[in-house]
Amino acid sequence: MKKNINSPWRTLSTAVYGAPNEGKIYGNIEVDVTNAWEMIKVHRSDGQRITMTHLVAGAVGRTLGWDIPEMNAFVKRGKVVQRDEVIVTVAVNMHGGREMSSVKLYDAHKKTVFEIGERIRNRVAKARSGSDNNTMENKSFLVRVPWPFRRMLFLLFRFITSTLGLEIKSLGLGHNAFGSVLLSNIGSHGLTTGMAALFPGSKLPGVITMGKEEEKAVVVDGEIVIRKILPLTGTFDHRIIDGYHAGMMAHHIKRYMENPELLAVAPVELAQETISTN
Repeated sequence: MKKNINSPWRTLSTAVYGAPNEGKIYGNIEVDVTNAWEMIKVHRSDGQRITMTHLVAGAVGRTLGWDIPEMNAFVKRGKVVQRDEVIVTVAVNMHGGREMSSVKLYDAHKKTVFEIGERIRNRVAKARSGSDNNTMENKSFLVRVPWPFRRMLFLLFRFITSTLGLEIKSLGLGHNAFGSVLLSNIGSHGLTTGMAALFPGSKLPGVITMGKEEEKAVVVDGEIVIRKILPLTGTFDHRIIDGYHAGMMAHHIKRYMENPELLAVAPVELAQETISTN
């Protein structure tokens, strides 16, 4: 007996994706997360549960919100438009990894890593209990459409939202439907690197994937030492982001991740501390 391999996502993807023809750029960096892991261990012993995903989400949010806000944009009717909100969308595994859901972190640039961790845990708990199923309902809507019409319907939705710049509020489709950037931890599946697709019609300027961490020999202050290294890979919309923006994003994400204590306090607290010391 043949196994049914057409999961809801695979059924939906055949309608959503055609042959790749969009302008995309890719980039990857390796980040030393040894200090980040030390911070995670310390706070876990104090009863504050945070993970590497929470830290990366915080780093990405602050990079978009404070350091290179011009990347927090989308294309509307041939023009690049600045977003009013910084929203980091974190992909989460459901049902043992067989299905995906997501958590939106609004004002991610203003949150501490502890607030981010609490937000993600609460939303995941609701989704797994079935009490927060708006995303699944929207996905199931297209899945239930008969195959000959499924892609035509998606292309109609994309024309309305992407080309005309309108929103379909009943389906939650608009320029913030997928947030400012999507973060996915593929390392949890044992993958080191992965170049993610830009979801057509999502108005996402970028998707960042976290790979599997490994211990590597690196040179620090002229000496060879063993450090924990996290690979990050980005796929970006070339209409919004070029090599300069991607390089700046890499620089600031590394800065936050290598100095994780910056993510433990709100940016306004950091600003006040700086003023008081000057």
